Amino acid sequence: MDKKEKENSASFRLSILLPALNDIDEITDFIAYVHGEPLNAIKVGDTIFDTIEKIRKDPCAYKVCDAIPAKTKIYRQAVCMSWLIIYKIIKNEIRVLGIIHGGRRPVVLKGT
Repeated sequence: MDKKEKENSASFRLSILLPALNDIDEITDFIAYVHGEPLNAIKVGDTIFDTIEKIRKDPCAYKVCDAIPAKTKIYRQAVCMSWLIIYKIIKNEIRVLGIIHGGRRPVVLKGT
């Protein structure tokens, strides 16, 4: 890890809000129990958390979430497999608001 990467990762605090954690539980439970693929559910959960870690390291690397209008462009989205990880950046904090299927509209998360 070079100096610039250390500065970037140290400058942002990450909060995964309860609705986002619930989304991860619902996604992995659906894959494990409805589809009967528990090993795949573990892989998907790990991939989601890996993507969240990448967001923490460089939150501005991901696309602005145009579906949630904001003058300051604080809402962003990262694509992870079939899902969108919706988060907002406020000062030095990243708040993961929710994880939704790519076919859904993220506007429902704005109030978070």
